Amino acid sequence: MSTALPFDADTTLLSDVTAAVQTAGRTLRDRYTPHARGVSLNEVVEEIHANDEAVLDVLREPLLQARRGSQWAEDELAGGALPSGEWWVVDPAEGNINHVHAMPDWAVTATLVRDNQPVLTVVHLPLTGDIYTAVAGHGAHLNNQPLKVSAKTDLGAALIGTGQAKPGEDERAFRRIGESVTAMLVNGLVVRVSVPATMQLIHVAAGRMEAFWQFSDVRSGLVAGALLVSEAGGTVTDLEGKPWNTGSRDFLAAAPGIHTAAREVLTPIA
Repeated sequence: MSTALPFDADTTLLSDVTAAVQTAGRTLRDRYTPHARGVSLNEVVEEIHANDEAVLDVLREPLLQARRGSQWAEDELAGGALPSGEWWVVDPAEGNINHVHAMPDWAVTATLVRDNQPVLTVVHLPLTGDIYTAVAGHGAHLNNQPLKVSAKTDLGAALIGTGQAKPGEDERAFRRIGESVTAMLVNGLVVRVSVPATMQLIHVAAGRMEAFWQFSDVRSGLVAGALLVSEAGGTVTDLEGKPWNTGSRDFLAAAPGIHTAAREVLTPIA
């Protein structure tokens, strides 16, 4: 999927990034409450922004210092290709909507993207302490133990997922999600529809789910999981079957044994 950094540089950088993300995770965990925060839309949005700002305050500079010359992708809801070079694509509260509603499915993610390919990622789940890591060419790991995607070959036996990439997408995007879920309900075993994307993609990388698809190109929700799944032996493409990168307009990450069948179900949904 991508070209690895020199091994020694990988090892050093991964350690620094992991430390920075763990520190950020403590900040986000300290903000977590056992009750939902915010009643009106404005109040919920304020809580989400406050989470982001608090985490970025402790995460941005350590990452930029860890990789001299790297740049920062500011808009976490943006999609499309980045300029050439190395960029940090970060979600300070992946699953922020869950966090503010007192649900446990959220994380802090930091991914180094080089020339539109993710090359290093750390996903930290502060509530459990779990740390998912991947470096291009060196595999994917959960708490330093190797990850491997599912060996299933029958889409009819597969647990598959998708979800809404961001609020406020147009009606056509929502209709595509609905049609694709229906198609997968017919062809797969069980379909999960939830957010955020990363929390489903770590399950694909760990072999707990067989596939995840998304029609949107929001970078911050896909880069970490794309590298984890790829390095765990999965197949990551767009819906035309071309290798995925941050410029791709849609996304499918799957166990190799069901990838083609999943793509054949999804491709006709225009």
